[in-house]
Amino acid sequence: MQTTKGKGFVGTLVDSVKADGLRRGAYAGLSASILRQMTYSLTRFGIYDELKKRAQARHPGQALPAWEMAVAASIAGGLGGLAGNPADVILVRMTADAAKPVEQRLGYKHCVHWNIAFDGVFRIIREEGAPALFRGAGPNCARAILMNASQLATYDTFKGMLMSTGMFSDGLGLYFASSFLAGTAATTICAPFDVIKTRIMNASGNASIGSVIATSFKNEGMSWMFKGWTPAWIRLSPNTIIIFLTLENLKKGVDYLRGTP
Repeated sequence: MQTTKGKGFVGTLVDSVKADGLRRGAYAGLSASILRQMTYSLTRFGIYDELKKRAQARHPGQALPAWEMAVAASIAGGLGGLAGNPADVILVRMTADAAKPVEQRLGYKHCVHWNIAFDGVFRIIREEGAPALFRGAGPNCARAILMNASQLATYDTFKGMLMSTGMFSDGLGLYFASSFLAGTAATTICAPFDVIKTRIMNASGNASIGSVIATSFKNEGMSWMFKGWTPAWIRLSPNTIIIFLTLENLKKGVDYLRGTP
């Protein structure tokens, strides 16, 4: 949806399935998506937790200021975006193939096994040079900074706000509500940067950020900034909920095994 001026969410999904079948149409880029999470998310969550611990050491017994959580999340997001950029380029191109004529498709090998995504990595290095793996790294890192600040930091902020109402206690209900709000906030804040980085990664040649933005405004007006918001929210909201519910319970499990109260 972000790379074309075509149909809406349902129409795009139906066309993809008709053209390539359920497996390749609905799950195009799955292997690259898994590889991206293994690089991007691993980096951002690990760095964010470490920075948050160091910040908390400066405020013993106190809640961390929201701005410090936002700074920690932003640093972690920028580094995570850089780490995950190669897989993100492959993901964008694999999913964009469906909108192209068969003779223009890149045809990176696709399989549910994450390691097959390396076919795209090797082909880009061979055909375009290694620097092409970091095409769109600027807007991607900017998006990752916003994503983390609006997902990780707002999750902790929403959690603190909900607990202060006295209506929530530490548990699944709190984690679910906080992550739902964080996912919605993150989708909305990151939408314009998500579209820009997607279009740059999908472009051939040396398309600049300025030219992509100018062309988007010229052809689509303001609407391009939130193109694909609905499927992005459908993806990111449950993704955020699952991530934080899993993460919170894994932390409790680790604390239990370590004997930490």
